[in-house]
Amino acid sequence: MDVNPLPAGAKADGERLGRLLGDPGLAWLLERVRQRMAAGRPLTGTVTLAHPDDLQRRAAERLLGRPPSVGRSLTVRLDTVDEVLRRSGVSPDGLETAVIALTGPVASRAETRDRIAEAWEEALAPLGTVNTGLAGWARRIREDGLVRRLARTPDAAGPLVAAAVRALRALPADPPTSRAAFAALRLTGAHALDEGTPLATLVLSGIRALTGFPDGAGAEWRRGAWASAGLLMDDVSSTVLTLNLRGTPALDLTADEGEPVVLTLRSLTRRTANGITTATGDVHVCENPAVLSAAADALGPACPPMVCLQGQPSAAALTLLRGLSARGAVLLHHADFDWGGVRITTALGRVAPWRPWRYGAPDYRAAVAGLSEPQHLTGTAAATPWDPGLAAAMAEHGVRVEEESVLDALLSDLRTAAHRITGGGTAGDAGGPTAAARER
Repeated sequence: MDVNPLPAGAKADGERLGRLLGDPGLAWLLERVRQRMAAGRPLTGTVTLAHPDDLQRRAAERLLGRPPSVGRSLTVRLDTVDEVLRRSGVSPDGLETAVIALTGPVASRAETRDRIAEAWEEALAPLGTVNTGLAGWARRIREDGLVRRLARTPDAAGPLVAAAVRALRALPADPPTSRAAFAALRLTGAHALDEGTPLATLVLSGIRALTGFPDGAGAEWRRGAWASAGLLMDDVSSTVLTLNLRGTPALDLTADEGEPVVLTLRSLTRRTANGITTATGDVHVCENPAVLSAAADALGPACPPMVCLQGQPSAAALTLLRGLSARGAVLLHHADFDWGGVRITTALGRVAPWRPWRYGAPDYRAAVAGLSEPQHLTGTAAATPWDPGLAAAMAEHGVRVEEESVLDALLSDLRTAAHRITGGGTAGDAGGPTAAARER
């Protein structure tokens, strides 16, 4: 360690040194000397104390053997102190040896910075173990100082980062569970992820990167962000809008009527989820309720099964789609042609496989050509890995296309699918992918 230890063979009269230099009124002087030693500066010249009290003035007078300078400040020459210590025999090796004997070794500032940097690097080391999907988040966490603001010291940061990484490795929770139950099982207790705790803040930032949940603020936004990773404040506030799913008496009844149904997460994680078994063919997934409502009006009970995300997918929507996909359903997805819709679509791919439903570059260009009053495309661009040409086309045209603008084309696909269902199957078994989906 790069410190200023007591030099080999150096001597200091501890008892006399304590009386002479260890006076409480000289604590400021010792600290100034240590600062110079830490910075590698010579112990020469003067040090000045503004607005000294009587105790500090009297201590300096005793040390120097004469009254110090008068005025609002107190100035002491370090060379004089060094000479006094050497001449008196209290510290034959001078001021540096005396200060080390009284207060201990002095680490250099460079060594201190290196030691602190190493401690922070060790505290942040668990970030290097996150999965590929969180690599960008881990890099940002290192750079933006969030952990330093939350934890303040490396000693506090180490357990915080380790716990956050442990939690994120177990997310998204499948099936969804309460946040408290998850914290009790995976962390230090049921309250580990309570609102306002440093761990909750750090984990929530990772969840946004994991699920693609958009920026926002407020209690409802936080509820949705937690739910996007399957961590719930409750199991009834998260819902999903559906049409013509079957498998329970209640679902069968509404499907016979061709009426939309709102399912809660509670129902999906209990009896209902095990009962939705007949939708093993195509399930059309849209972003906006207007599409599902128009399908119900136009096709009623003949409409193939549909799920509406209503914007950012809820925990209920993710649970339903994951379960349908696991039972063999083919998810055909359409969303708004804007960067928000692109991000929703990308996030959906982390939950279950899907196929584009009129959601590629040719579909976008055709939709733009049919607009009478184009809307400007805003926001930050995002990749479209299922069709890289789509992102390029959107950036080129700079036009936003809402689902409602292509409603006629979407309903045409649903009519084709309904005809195939009624011609060769039942309303609850959509069979294989529609011709329109296969062509895309």
